[in-house]
Amino acid sequence: MQEATFSWHTADGLYIHARIWEAEQPKAVICLAHGLGEHIGRYEHFARWFTNRGYSLIGYDRRGHGRSAGKKGHSPGVSALVDEVAHLIIEAEARYQGLPVFLYGHSQGGAIALSYFLRRHPQLAGVVASAPWLRLSFEPPAALITLGKMVRHIYPGFQQSNKLDTAMLSRDPEVVEDYESDPLVHNRITAGIAISMMEEGEWLLQQKTPVPCPLLVLHGTRDKITSAKASEAFVGQLSGDAAFEALDGLYHEIHNEPEWEAVLSRVAQWMNSRI
Repeated sequence: MQEATFSWHTADGLYIHARIWEAEQPKAVICLAHGLGEHIGRYEHFARWFTNRGYSLIGYDRRGHGRSAGKKGHSPGVSALVDEVAHLIIEAEARYQGLPVFLYGHSQGGAIALSYFLRRHPQLAGVVASAPWLRLSFEPPAALITLGKMVRHIYPGFQQSNKLDTAMLSRDPEVVEDYESDPLVHNRITAGIAISMMEEGEWLLQQKTPVPCPLLVLHGTRDKITSAKASEAFVGQLSGDAAFEALDGLYHEIHNEPEWEAVLSRVAQWMNSRI
């Protein structure tokens, strides 16, 4: 496996840091979109596993995350985040001409991948969404939501803690410890993007349409961060090659659970069948 970095600038001038993990003889490429507060470097083991099986990977740090520029946890809107995914796809298609391209997104990245999937109608080999942020698995305080909706029109960049319970990321304590000690991880989110993501999740849950390309949504049944029921409902109202799989007993980061190799094996099996 060979590794490299590259970058680009967004339409509003922000530097975006990106990485490539190159398989020796790639049969397909996976584009990665990470979750809220984290960065693409946390997917090193994910990348090594897939490159050993003939998949090259290309991923990036979302604006306001990792080594990319921008206010932590902020975006002017969901559309700007979808544009970043679109750029990543363009990079993958240019670098791997003729190879099938898959999009894999986790948590916030999963929701953004689904927005790209339904709003841009891409011709991809497939999309995989891991524990997408369609709804939270708990009901946020109504007063907090009301305040957020008011503040985002006055000061959308108002920043606060995302209140993430890190113990709910994985049943592996080393994963939690590494997350908490990672200097590139943060727990910030702004009022503007928090409310926008919630509204986008509700928009996605209202869509009843044929899928533009194959879709697989995976969600742990013990996820206390994002809602597995919302994921199941979302897939249930789509038509075409769309599947939902509940992973019994798994927490939020299904790729970081003790069973992570079995999870990735299932994803690889699904991708292999669509190449």
